[in-house]
Formats: sequence, structure tokens, C-alpha cells
Amino acid sequence: QVQLVESGGGLVQAGGSLRLSCVVSGRTFSRYAMGWFRQAPGKEREFVAAISWSGTSTYYADSVKGRFTISRDNAKNTRYLQMNSLKPEDAAVYYCAADYTLAETVAGTAAKYDYWGQGTQVTVSS
Repeated sequence: QVQLVESGGGLVQAGGSLRLSCVVSGRTFSRYAMGWFRQAPGKEREFVAAISWSGTSTYYADSVKGRFTISRDNAKNTRYLQMNSLKPEDAAVYYCAADYTLAETVAGTAAKYDYWGQGTQVTVSS
């Protein structure tokens, strides 16, 4: 059984930084692509960033490009989302999601991902 656990969320002032982590357990010897999504109150879930298993492919939403960086540590089965220059509009619950079908393909479509974490709250004060 696959389990994804996010951490690293919290309260930060606008302009500050946070690093989110997503630890994946289960299916130890399988490869997966990882996506980060977010959902603010009253809004639909939106794509943030994605990375392939090898790390050679990454993909970002225009709204975070140049400010957020997705990375991975396969030895630790962990994916990271470094968030810099945070804005109040970045406040949301952030979710990581894994796609075991196409591990070297990155995409922003939620339906691509098979497993989801429970989310971690990011709050940005102005």
C-alpha cells in the first residue's frame, strides 16, 4: 500500500520561504513521477509543479515559475518543493501526488496521479 506524507507547511510572511517534503512509502521498488498541487478555500485544486523519477523533467505552473523548485531524493523516497518569495496568493493546502504508471512523464493533470497525500497547510501573511 502506498502512503504519501507531506510536511513543512506553516505560517510565513510574504517574501519568505518554506520547503515542503513528501515522503513516499510502499511499493519500494517502483518508480513514480511526483506532482504538487494546492487548494485554497473556495477554489479548485490547482497544479503547482511536477518532477519525473529521474529528475530530468520538471514542469511548473506559470504562477510559481522562478519562485518554486521541485526536487527529489530517490534514496530517501522523498520529494521536495522549495518555495521562495511567497505571496499571500500562495496560501493553500499543498498536496503531493504520485504517478506509478508514467514515471518519466510530467503533467499538471490531477487524473494522472494514482496516490495522494493528506496535505499540509501553507499560510502567507501580508
